[in-house]
Amino acid sequence: MPGSPRACRLRDLLLTAFGTGAFVLDLGADVWAAGQYARQGCLLWAALQLAALGLASTTQQLFSWTWYRGDPADLHPSPHPGRLLALLHLLHLGYVYLMGFALWRQEEPAEFDLDYANFISMDISMLRLFETFLEATPQLILVLHITLCTSRVEYYQWLGIGTSFICMAWALLDYHRALRSCLPTKPALGYFSSTVYFLWNLLLLCPRIVALALFTTVFPRYIAIHFLLLWVVLLLWVWLQNTDFMPGPASEWLYRGTVAVILYFSWFNVSEGRTQSRSIIYFSFLAMDSALLGGTWLAHNIPLPSPSLLLWLLPGAALCFLLGLGVRGAYYQWLHPSRQAEALDEGDGSRGFALQDGHLNRRMAVLAQSFFPIAAPAKSEEVNGVL
Repeated sequence: MPGSPRACRLRDLLLTAFGTGAFVLDLGADVWAAGQYARQGCLLWAALQLAALGLASTTQQLFSWTWYRGDPADLHPSPHPGRLLALLHLLHLGYVYLMGFALWRQEEPAEFDLDYANFISMDISMLRLFETFLEATPQLILVLHITLCTSRVEYYQWLGIGTSFICMAWALLDYHRALRSCLPTKPALGYFSSTVYFLWNLLLLCPRIVALALFTTVFPRYIAIHFLLLWVVLLLWVWLQNTDFMPGPASEWLYRGTVAVILYFSWFNVSEGRTQSRSIIYFSFLAMDSALLGGTWLAHNIPLPSPSLLLWLLPGAALCFLLGLGVRGAYYQWLHPSRQAEALDEGDGSRGFALQDGHLNRRMAVLAQSFFPIAAPAKSEEVNGVL
C-alpha cells in the first residue's frame, strides 16, 4: 500500500539516500574549491575551506562513536572489534562504515533490514545536519565573502554556492522527516508539506547568510568575535533548557555546543513544551542582529555604486526574511502534524520508532517529543501549540 508505514519508511530511506548523494557532491566541491584557491595563491582561503571540513568531520566522528558505544550491545547486526572501530573513527571513516557496511553485512529478513536501515538513517540525518552547519554554512559565507571582495564569481564558486544552499535547506528537511518517522501517530510528511518546509527554511537562511557575508567584507577579523560572543549566549540558552540527549555529561556539552552553532544560523528546538514564545524571542533577536550586521556594511559603503545589484541586496534580504516568516507561519498553522494528528491514547509516552526486536532510536524519539508538541489524550479536545 502506498500509504502503509513500510512504504513511508522506504520513501524516507530513498530521500535520505538522495540527500547523502547531495552531500557527497558537496564534499567533492569543497575539496576542489580548496585546490583552486591554493592554485591561485590564496592559501588562507584554502585553509579556511579545509578547516571547516575538518571540524565538521571530527565532530561527526565524535557523535558517531559516542552513539555507537551507548547503543545496546545486541542492536547492531554483527559485533565489531572496538579497536577497529576506534581506528576507523580516528581516520574519519567510522561514520561511513557504520552507515554503509553495517547495513550490507546484515543477514536477517528484509523487514528487519528496513527497520534497522531506518534506525541508522535517523542518526545519519542528525549527523548530516551537524555537518551542514559546521561545514557547508561557514564555507558558503567564505565563498560569498570572496565573491563580494573580488566582484567576480568563478564557475566552481557557483557550484559551491548552489550545493551549499541546497544542502542547508535539505538537511533541515531530512532531519524533520526523520523526527516525524519516530512518531507513528503523526501523518507522513507529504511532498507539498516537504516543499513548503524546504522553502521557508531556505527563505530564512538566505538573509542570515547574506548579512554575515556582508559584515565579513567590512570587518573580516571581527566576525570571529561576533560568533564567539553569540555562541556563548546561545550555549547558555541551550543549557538553561536542561537538555538530556547524550549518554554522559561530557558528550552532552558537545551536543549543546553544536546546537549553539546551529542556532547562530537557524532555529533548532531542543526542549519539550510550547515553543511559540521561545521562537518569537529567537527570531526577533536574529532579525535585530542581522539588521545590525547589514547596517554596519551599509554605513561603510555609502554611497553605493549605481547601477549595482548591491542596491537591492539588503531590501531583498529583508523581504526574503519576512516572506520566510509568513511561509513558516502558514506551515505551522495548516501543515504541521500537531494540527493534523489525532489525539494519542494515554500511556503512549515513548512514541519511538521500534525495531522488531524491541529496540528503538531513543535519541531521535527524545528530540521528536521536543520538536512535535505532545498530543492531548483522546478524551481531550485541546489543540496543541505550534512549534
